[in-house]
Amino acid sequence: MGRDKRLLRLAGATLLDRNLVFLGGIFPTVALSLRDAGQVPETLPPGVEIVPDAVSGSPLAGIASVLAHFREPVFALAADVAFADRAAVQAVLDAFEGVDVALPVAEDHLEPLHAVYGPGCLPHIERLLARGAHSILDLLPEVRVAEVPFAVTRPFFNVNTPSDWARAQRLAGDAAVGAPPRRPAVLGVIGWSGSGKTTLVEQLIPAFTRLGLKVGAVKSVARFDIDTPGKDSWRHSRAGAEAYAVASASSLAFVSELQAETTLVDLVERYFTGYDLVVCEGYRREAPHVVEVYRVDTDHAQPRCRPEESLALVTDADVPHAHRFALGDAAGLAGFLVEQLGLAAPST
Repeated sequence: MGRDKRLLRLAGATLLDRNLVFLGGIFPTVALSLRDAGQVPETLPPGVEIVPDAVSGSPLAGIASVLAHFREPVFALAADVAFADRAAVQAVLDAFEGVDVALPVAEDHLEPLHAVYGPGCLPHIERLLARGAHSILDLLPEVRVAEVPFAVTRPFFNVNTPSDWARAQRLAGDAAVGAPPRRPAVLGVIGWSGSGKTTLVEQLIPAFTRLGLKVGAVKSVARFDIDTPGKDSWRHSRAGAEAYAVASASSLAFVSELQAETTLVDLVERYFTGYDLVVCEGYRREAPHVVEVYRVDTDHAQPRCRPEESLALVTDADVPHAHRFALGDAAGLAGFLVEQLGLAAPST
C-alpha cells in the first residue's frame, strides 16, 4: 500500500478507530497489539490498552504477547478489516468451547485474524517463534481448533492492496448513499399448534447467524400488549399518543396504533431493510417460502402442507417429502435453506 493501512479513513474514521470502537461495543477490554512503541497512533478511543510485542515480526507474535499479558482467551481482529460484523464475531465466540482456537472458514479460506485464541495456545506459539516460524497456520495443527463455516465473506474483507482500498471505499459509499436497499429473503416456519414452530425458529436463528447472516424475526399473534400499565411510556399512550418509542443505549421499541393489520410485506420493507433473512413464525399464506414442522404426537394425521408447498419438512414421522430433515437437524436445514434462498453468494 505504501502507507499505514490502519490510518486509512473509511466513512469518516480510520480503519483502526472503526475496529477499536466496534470491539469496545462487544468486549469490556480492548487492546492494541503493536510491534513497537513507535506505532502508537496520535489518538485512540478511550480505554484502549497498548500491548507491545515481546517478539516482533508477525501477527502470531502479537497474539503471543496479548495472551501472555491477559492470561485468558482473546479475540483477535485484523486492524485493516473494513466491515466488521457483530453477528460474525458472536458466531466465532459461540464456537469457542472445549478448543484452543475458534476461527471462521469462508469460501474454503481460514480467517485467523478474526478468531478466538485460548491461553493453551501460548506455549505452542512460543515454541514456534523460537524456531523462527511466524505463520498462524503453523499453530493450528498443534492445538484444538473449531472451524466456523460462513456463507458470506464481507465480515472478513480487509485492505491489502490499492484495489482492495478502492473496493472498500466503493462499498462504503454504496452503503451510505445511492445504493438500492438490500431486501431480505423471507422464510415462514409453519405447522399445526404444538408442533414445535417456536423451538425450530430458536434453533434456526443461531444456525443462520453462525453462517454469517444478519437475521430478523417476526411473530404473528392475535393480540398483544407490549407495555406495562403505570410505566411512563404507557402513560404517554393513555394520554393520546398514537405512536411512541422506548429507547435505551442498546434497544429500541416503537409502538403504533393500527387501523388495519400490517401485511408481512409491509413489515419486512419497513423494519428489515439491510437484513439477509427474516424468519417468520406463521404467515403460511404470505411468506414466499415456508418450512413446515410436523410431529407424530400431534392430533393430526398429516402435515398442513402438501409436499410441493414447502421447501422442507422437519419431522419425526415417515411421511413423503423431497427435502425431509430430522427435528434436531437445524444446522443441516440452515445449510440447505441458504442454498435454496440464494444466500450463499458472498455479500461483498
